Amino acid sequence: MPISTPLMRGAAGLATAVAGAAHAQVTTDLERAPTLTIERYSEDWSSLADPANRTGRWTEAFKYIPLDGSGSTWLTTGVEARSRFEGYRNVNWGSAPDDGYVWHRLMPYADLHVGKLRLFAQPILSAMSGADKPKKPVDTTGIDMMQAFAEVEFPIARGASLRLSAGRKLVSLGGGRFIDTRYGPGIPLPFDGAEAVLTGRTVQLTALYLRPVDTAPGDFDDRRSRGKSVWGLYATRWLGGSHANGFDVYYLGARDRNAVFDQGAGRQVVHTFGGRIFGDHRRWYWNIESAIQRGTFAGHRVAAWGGGGEIGYRFLKAPLRPEISLTTDIVSGDRNPDDPRLQTLNPLFPRGKYFGALTPIGPRNLIHVHPSVTIHPRRDVAFSLSGVAYWRESIRDGIYAIPGLLARSGRESDARFIGKQVELAAAWQATTELSLSASVSAFDPGPFIRDTGAARTIRMVGTMATFRF
Repeated sequence: MPISTPLMRGAAGLATAVAGAAHAQVTTDLERAPTLTIERYSEDWSSLADPANRTGRWTEAFKYIPLDGSGSTWLTTGVEARSRFEGYRNVNWGSAPDDGYVWHRLMPYADLHVGKLRLFAQPILSAMSGADKPKKPVDTTGIDMMQAFAEVEFPIARGASLRLSAGRKLVSLGGGRFIDTRYGPGIPLPFDGAEAVLTGRTVQLTALYLRPVDTAPGDFDDRRSRGKSVWGLYATRWLGGSHANGFDVYYLGARDRNAVFDQGAGRQVVHTFGGRIFGDHRRWYWNIESAIQRGTFAGHRVAAWGGGGEIGYRFLKAPLRPEISLTTDIVSGDRNPDDPRLQTLNPLFPRGKYFGALTPIGPRNLIHVHPSVTIHPRRDVAFSLSGVAYWRESIRDGIYAIPGLLARSGRESDARFIGKQVELAAAWQATTELSLSASVSAFDPGPFIRDTGAARTIRMVGTMATFRF
């Protein structure tokens, strides 16, 4: 799980960040942008108004474009171009045909500042090649608007400000367990709605009401969902002199008019209360989170819960600068499919590549243990090896895909062990703007998969090239 906070993701605002981006810690995690930020709007390039802050990098000409003599009106531009190949053998453990395709996406953006007003726009041009299967929302959306919003910011006290925004934008909260950008697959997940963000020196409070955007394969046909919405409050308290350490507390409400679980489908309204502690002290880092969920499903009570996190250690002075980490999750499942009460946690809108490049199941009714080791033979190169073991938290519930669809029902097996996975990944930050990566993965089925249908080993190869400035 990435260690991040909203302001940490905006740290690339200084010109020095651009010069040093290629030398930053390289990651093989698909859910983390190789340089700069994922959302892009959290970057602040206003420091380039002072020529003394410029480094001479060619991209700086696009990052601060003054439009008047006073400096109150200026424009930032940039782009992301990405192509990702994925090839699969034994899709869904052999119950679906082998698959292979390339996702392409181009996402330019323009960020206009006029005094306290800001207008941000980011279209997406996407395509999918090499696949004859029906296209899913994560595959392609043709030409459409990924982000388009207006924002105003007011100083309300010394060291504090209030930002109000409305429109379409990418949103990620905390570690991305419940609301995230879905950055790893072909098409990210935008939301339509409004946010109010109160930021002080050590505290940030976000209030939001959002509806996910239903992406479709045609041009200009993405629409806000009529069946799903999310609202809530998210508070962060930073500790110490940086934003690398602190804790979050949050409430998130959500509605889904057609939620699907092993016990059936129906209208669901849930209220999620949670907290997270995070920290990064160069060598040690951690990110631990837990939540409870209450509400109703098909008119009956919901009582679900989940928790987990990541802890890691970096050997900064050892050869190859190895890094070890352990990620775990335990997410509740339903106790009895014939009882209308529901205990399966709804993770709302989680990360798109939740457990790695190969992610055939999602965080519902799940226990998982995920150790990994990463080495850095050069400052701009990383190799990682990880293993994952999966169990069902409740043997009376099934397993689910990331979007929430039921992958295998739990009614035909009382086996708890789902299977194990291994993944080898490599990443090279070739230049400040260009990142190249590749991975090979295999998911070996356990007793539960063998009891419930096809049970071949899923194999996957992925390669990716990303250019961003």
